[in-house]
Amino acid sequence: MRSRLSRLILFVAAFLAATLVLAAPRQVPLSELFPSPAQTKSAVVINKVLERFHYKKVDIDSAFAQAVLDNYLEALDPSRSFFLARDVERFKGGAKRLDEGLRRGELDLAFDVFRVYRMRVDERVIYAESLLRGPFDFDRDETYTLDSPDAAWAKDSAELDEIWRRRVKNDFLTLRLADKTDEEIRERLSERYQGLVRRTHQFDGNDVFQTFMNAYTQTLEPHTSYMSPSTSENFDISMKLSLEGIGAVLRADNEYTVIQSTVPGGPARESGQVQTGDRIVGVAQGLEGPIEDVVGWRLQDVVDKIRGPKGSVVRLQLLPKSAATNGGVREVAIVRNEIKLEDQAAKAVVLDDLGNAPGIRIGVIEIPAFYRDFQAEGSGDRDFRSTTRDVRLLIDELVLKGVDGIVIDLRGNGGGSLAEATSLTGLFIDTGPVVQVKDAFGKIEVETDPEPGLAYRGPLAVLVDRDSASASEIFAGAIQDYGRGLVIGEPTFGKGTVQTLIDLNRYVPGEQNNLGRLRLTMAEFFRISGGSTQLRGVEPDIRFPTAELMAEHGERSLDNALPWTRIRPADYQKAGSVSVDLLALQSAERVSKDPGFTMLVERSKLMRDVEAQTQVSLQEKARRDEDKRRGSVFKEQQDAYLRARGIAPVDEDDEQVDEDLLDAQREAIARIQVEEAARILADAVLLDRTERPRAVMRD
Repeated sequence: MRSRLSRLILFVAAFLAATLVLAAPRQVPLSELFPSPAQTKSAVVINKVLERFHYKKVDIDSAFAQAVLDNYLEALDPSRSFFLARDVERFKGGAKRLDEGLRRGELDLAFDVFRVYRMRVDERVIYAESLLRGPFDFDRDETYTLDSPDAAWAKDSAELDEIWRRRVKNDFLTLRLADKTDEEIRERLSERYQGLVRRTHQFDGNDVFQTFMNAYTQTLEPHTSYMSPSTSENFDISMKLSLEGIGAVLRADNEYTVIQSTVPGGPARESGQVQTGDRIVGVAQGLEGPIEDVVGWRLQDVVDKIRGPKGSVVRLQLLPKSAATNGGVREVAIVRNEIKLEDQAAKAVVLDDLGNAPGIRIGVIEIPAFYRDFQAEGSGDRDFRSTTRDVRLLIDELVLKGVDGIVIDLRGNGGGSLAEATSLTGLFIDTGPVVQVKDAFGKIEVETDPEPGLAYRGPLAVLVDRDSASASEIFAGAIQDYGRGLVIGEPTFGKGTVQTLIDLNRYVPGEQNNLGRLRLTMAEFFRISGGSTQLRGVEPDIRFPTAELMAEHGERSLDNALPWTRIRPADYQKAGSVSVDLLALQSAERVSKDPGFTMLVERSKLMRDVEAQTQVSLQEKARRDEDKRRGSVFKEQQDAYLRARGIAPVDEDDEQVDEDLLDAQREAIARIQVEEAARILADAVLLDRTERPRAVMRD
């Protein structure tokens, strides 16, 4: 467990927000679950702010109001396991004038829906507890339908009973597949279901209001959200304090807390055992503490369990994304720590002996994030750290080492400072625009290279993947538009919008109550060629085969995401041109024979199949067989690749693991794509040398 310093970053998702309040919440009586005058006023102000300042023009009509109700029901009951069809019909009847009610800040329907939801939760948990006391037949050939927003609402209690019978049976089987005894399973599931009741009864009026308003704002667009006064206060504290944790961005997804991403330099990423998409099903303190089941917990409660003092140990039980609900839970021990800027800093290596280009040396600069030490800069420190400054130094080092080309590795880089994306682009172009920003009023501002001249004018490639987002897309798009280098990998995330945080009280002078804040989408990024980075992201010049197996990912997977669009191109001059046809053919031939890419493709197929799965078997043998099949496919392909590289495969699940061998194994897998990107750039260098004066890649 060799981890570096980390900082826990909290992802506020839908109506669930991280909190620093550790006092035990009280049980809220139903009599208190009615809207307050302050909430009514907040709703009116939110409407006005959205209508005036949101990038997408708001049209609150009956169709929009119905979509708000649908989103609210989805937020409360995504698995359609609580409400009955007659409940929903009654809600829809009350929503006929919801469009007018939203303008006036009327919230009675929102609170009515939640009061019914709470009663239905109580009823269902009583039934689930009764099922736990009986036997289960795991030889019976039947299936459990996974959460589906298209499923019909249960028409009566008998139909809902059957849904819950299969749900509880699936929960029970999942823990059996994790090698728990029946006694342990009954105890753990009872705690899980009772915890659902307890947490639902802790929802107060502010929680209900925040849930409903986020259903409203996210009907408009997925990155706009409301923060209640208490959530706003906790957000401020979290931004000021040095929080200590595992260094992971978390989000809520139905009943699970999911790893949205891991922070560069943080313990979670450094462990190599925590992956994007993993679901946290249990949390324990220290090396010996008991595991607490956290399925169904609010995100804020899970965060509180994971956070802890620097140097302490937290154990996570993770259900891998590839495991669906078939079991395969693994336990990971992580030492909490504090992240430091240098742990996120860019770093460089030199790759030679590439096989396809004898004598060619390619430098690789890995950039985990677009960082800038604003605190040091603000205090007058002229030597403050930044992505651009660090990369400039690395370029100088690589040039001194005689590299023939440079690959900028932006895989997994979720963005950061816009100023850094702009100035980093300036290291590779002489002068000119980098990105265009259009606001809600149609005004367009152009961010330009702040400093004339180039730090590097040689062959260049940019490696991206599905998790390269925001500032990464701005940089990659600019390099592509200028013809300055090759973009290689997978289509990027597609996050092309800009958000700002608005204090609602500024619009109600003299208001004594804290009305909360609105995270508002107020602008959009456009490439200098005119197209947005929104939704489509950046399409690579040369695609890796894993790109063909991408399911809906990134912005494309979000409901109500803003569409791709374009504006007029900026005034710029291309720096060069890139010919890709021959390079793509040469790469495709290599990749088809590469056991590393064979492994990555099989892994992508596995993920795609899991994401497409709508049902799972409730037969224990069938589930074990399927889990074993998936595990063996993954292990066989991985072992074949490692042996081809002369690396002895290490089983991470073994009790005694050689950490050095395990690190070597992880490093080899992480370099599969970057080594092919280096080979592609080496091919370009050779082609340029043999076909001059028709240069492949040259200023």
